[in-house]
Amino acid sequence: MASPELVDQLDIVIPTIRSLDFLEQWRFALQPYHIIVVQDGDPERKVSVPEGYDYELYNRNDIERILGEKASCISFRDSACRCFGYMVSKKKYIFTIDDDCFVAKDPTGEQVNALAQHIRNLLTPSTPFFFNTLYDPYAEGTDFVRGYPFSLREGVPTAVSHGLWLNIPDYDAPTQMVKPAERNTKYVDMVMTIPKGTLFPMCGMNLAFDRKLIGPAMYFGLMGQGQPWGRYDDMWAGWCSKVILDHTGVGVKTGKPYIWHSKASNPFVNLKREYLGIYWQEDIIPFFQKVQLTEGKTDPEELYLELAQKVREGLAHVDPYFEKLAKGMEDWIACWRQLNPDGIP
Repeated sequence: MASPELVDQLDIVIPTIRSLDFLEQWRFALQPYHIIVVQDGDPERKVSVPEGYDYELYNRNDIERILGEKASCISFRDSACRCFGYMVSKKKYIFTIDDDCFVAKDPTGEQVNALAQHIRNLLTPSTPFFFNTLYDPYAEGTDFVRGYPFSLREGVPTAVSHGLWLNIPDYDAPTQMVKPAERNTKYVDMVMTIPKGTLFPMCGMNLAFDRKLIGPAMYFGLMGQGQPWGRYDDMWAGWCSKVILDHTGVGVKTGKPYIWHSKASNPFVNLKREYLGIYWQEDIIPFFQKVQLTEGKTDPEELYLELAQKVREGLAHVDPYFEKLAKGMEDWIACWRQLNPDGIP
């Protein structure tokens, strides 16, 4: 029997504060792969993983032991801690999923193997320089439409596969409050490349990426305990990553695969965590839309360090926090290099 695709080249990263019983439903898709569990909160709390899974588990004590004085760059009491798993992985690819995400079904009633679709997305090219109106031209049953330049049909490598959700949509707190009963029931059989120059709100609960192409920029920032905002961790990483990938000419896909998001978070708690971000993003997004990186520079680590300095120069006027965040970005790269001295395989 053939081994699952990329089984020796991909790690699954899960942040959690609880036992991972949800993995029972995912056995058919995830059990062959190695899992990195990043335990948030009380390190003394026991986190159990269903029998048969190959995994390693890191808690806050481990993070502080491994990173020393720079451990503060990893968020505490926030799912942003997941990025520690990206750093300690020794594989080329990462799939990260939240512990309240279950297996979705497509319109025929078949279970969706989310990881298999992410792998398909990552291993086929993207088309960021010219939009194909029939969506992903590399998917079965589609192609490039009339008028698509032949010079661009080879596409470019794909660095990020951004999946979506059925049931509970990924809304901000004000939208949750206005639409408390809204559920996403629409399964759209589509994958598309996000065009160059277009930012997007990346969600970290169903996400896969290539560590070599973009891993150093997948830092989920400073969130949680002791920080002034939250729930912007994945979006911060998405904005940073997209700017760098646009610069290097590499692609991002969004759409399938879907997962079933089972639990709506408390909108009143979310609002307390988000409210500064709702104001700040009106400055943050124009910053990322305008930022320019050094022409000819292609190394993601060096580009991320350059972006950190631009954050310090371009956003510190919004709030002193961004000076602290820029330092966190620099510490993150120092830790990344410490744990990946020979680069990414």
